[in-house]
Amino acid sequence: MSSTPSDPPAKPESTVTVIVAFLANLLIAVAKTVAAFLTGSASMVAESAHSWADTGNEVFLFIADKRGVKRRDDAHPLGYGKETYVWSMFAAFGLFTVGAVVSIQHGISQLSAEEEAENYLINYVVLAIAFVLEGTSFLQAFRQARGSAAERQVPTLRHVLRSSNSTLRAVFAEDAAALIGLLIAFLGIFLHQVTGSAVFDAIGSIAVGVLLGVVALVLIDRNRRFLVGESPSDELESTVLERLLARPEIERVTYLHTEFVGPGRLYLVAAVDMTGDDSEEHVAVALRRVERQLEDHDAVEEAVLTLSTPDEPSLTPREASDPARR
Repeated sequence: MSSTPSDPPAKPESTVTVIVAFLANLLIAVAKTVAAFLTGSASMVAESAHSWADTGNEVFLFIADKRGVKRRDDAHPLGYGKETYVWSMFAAFGLFTVGAVVSIQHGISQLSAEEEAENYLINYVVLAIAFVLEGTSFLQAFRQARGSAAERQVPTLRHVLRSSNSTLRAVFAEDAAALIGLLIAFLGIFLHQVTGSAVFDAIGSIAVGVLLGVVALVLIDRNRRFLVGESPSDELESTVLERLLARPEIERVTYLHTEFVGPGRLYLVAAVDMTGDDSEEHVAVALRRVERQLEDHDAVEEAVLTLSTPDEPSLTPREASDPARR
């Protein structure tokens, strides 16, 4: 099976992306915590919770990256790829509980605060440093996402949202949310300084929490979909069918089912008509040989081929994504 526009299987680049994000978030979390302690800014407290949540999440994503690439064995015939989505789900829940809930609760508690904050310069310096570090981490995730999107010939943002690579999506989304959160925090602190009202700082904290909650829910939903069996895109279904029909041993395909069982890893089931008029024994041997050849491809975890019946209609690449034909 030749190259397809599927997500590439997990690569060392994903681990590099997670490590860069972890180091950046750790430095930022320490700096924000110190600034929050010195200034009492509600927005900075929210940003501190955000960064500590992101730092912890990178540990989950690192585990996801390592456990998900383990090859299948007797106990896990379809491999360990879905462990990636389990650990990524933990990371998303962490972002929601530690980041979003803490930020919103603290912001609400500070709505009635009237004390004048001090040392605004400390907040601005820390936010600026954090923006540079978060931007560096985001650029690493963006470069990886753009490279994968170019291989699939789809827009980068669409690839991030629909990709089977949950660690890439999590780092990309968390870093993008972090950059937006920094701008919100800056605005809240700036308005606090200009007006003297701590309400704006508290609102900034709540807004950061809402942002994190939305991002976390999106990540939770995407991981849920892959855990329960996400089908690849229509383009990928059609491309897989084209690759099957391009094989000299296969005359037609009447049924096709593909399902992600991990980042860039597919479970493939197809009903095919073999070329020629070989005996049943020879056809069975040929089927097993084609299955093994398909599984040699990095994108195929397991392939199962059966024989079509004469009365079954043939699939065309456009029809491969029609649920009624699968």
